[in-house]
Amino acid sequence: MNISAEDKKWIKEALDQFGTKMETVASRNQGKIPYTTDDKGRFDDRSGEKDICWWTNGFWGGELWQLYKLTGKEIFRQEAIGTEDKMDAAFMNYNGMDHDAGFRWLPTSVVRYKMDHNPKSRNRGLLAAASLSGRFNLNGNFIRAWNDWGDDRDTTGWAIIDCMMNLPLLYWASEELGDPRFKAIAVAHADTAMKNFIREDGSVRHIVGFDPATGEFDRDYGGQGYGEGSSWTRGQSWALYGFALSYIYTGEKKYLDTARKVADYVISELDSKFPEYLVPVDYRQPAEPYYEDSTAAAITAGGLIELAKCLDSAGYSAEANEKVCSDKYLNAAIKLLKTLHEKRCDYTLDKDNILEKCTAAYHDEKHEFAIIYGDYYYLEALMKLDGSALTVF
Repeated sequence: MNISAEDKKWIKEALDQFGTKMETVASRNQGKIPYTTDDKGRFDDRSGEKDICWWTNGFWGGELWQLYKLTGKEIFRQEAIGTEDKMDAAFMNYNGMDHDAGFRWLPTSVVRYKMDHNPKSRNRGLLAAASLSGRFNLNGNFIRAWNDWGDDRDTTGWAIIDCMMNLPLLYWASEELGDPRFKAIAVAHADTAMKNFIREDGSVRHIVGFDPATGEFDRDYGGQGYGEGSSWTRGQSWALYGFALSYIYTGEKKYLDTARKVADYVISELDSKFPEYLVPVDYRQPAEPYYEDSTAAAITAGGLIELAKCLDSAGYSAEANEKVCSDKYLNAAIKLLKTLHEKRCDYTLDKDNILEKCTAAYHDEKHEFAIIYGDYYYLEALMKLDGSALTVF
């Protein structure tokens, strides 16, 4: 990747700041699995029986493993292992096992297994993959999203764009076991998502409903974005990153082309409407009220880096075809990360989080707070740039 000496210096400084702060944060939060912070900026804890199935619970362990790789500090390894052990309880809760199995066990168990071949970690990853594959709807070739919510909504036929980021768990299981079934499910879902979630202009639907009995497309839903027909920025990032990953695992150019299509839309929206590269919750949200989502910026950056690497490995260059030059995507990723570093990061020891102004959904009551996956993806993207990141997704 073509990274300037000046940017390499900035990346090192940012990683040093991140690692230094998080050693203190990890020490004072031993035993926790955080999602957000309280009004004093200190992490909450989702490790109890009520919250052990929370979909973000893998990101803290994943951040700890990346920090261990970055610094070699034993506190990060110990806490990552403790987090993984606590998550075993989720396997015993049927309603708690959903489409986000990859988000929970890829950055924890699968990463650990890749590092030290721990048999328990391998078992956990395979159990999670089996659970995820069991959600596959044969009629519609999609992985069902949530379980029943106990209200009047029938989500049996719902699929969401987020699931593209969980497919690597299935690709890994196929490679690990030499069993093509898992990969076949991942490819079938990716093809369905490519057909039904990606609009012609590169914008992305969040939720698509299918008839679960026939597999026919029913309708799309606004989901966590502003509304139907909108462009939820974190959904854009899941699509961009997820299709790049499916290309890496399969070599299918259609996935690379889809990732590029989404990336081109994102960059066009940022350049024309949000030139400061402070990412909103939805690219089509109204001017007021304006909500920001730093997590979408961090995830988008990680996806753009992977896309740039894919284009490099595929032999594209500025001389061959300016439209697919990897530098376009790499430069956008660096701009997003530098903006976060300069304007949306808190490296002080007073607060546990790094990223600020994270938002889960446009219509939530709470906006612009700390969310653990924002920190995870920001760290991962920085480590991708200097070549030190553990391979997760």
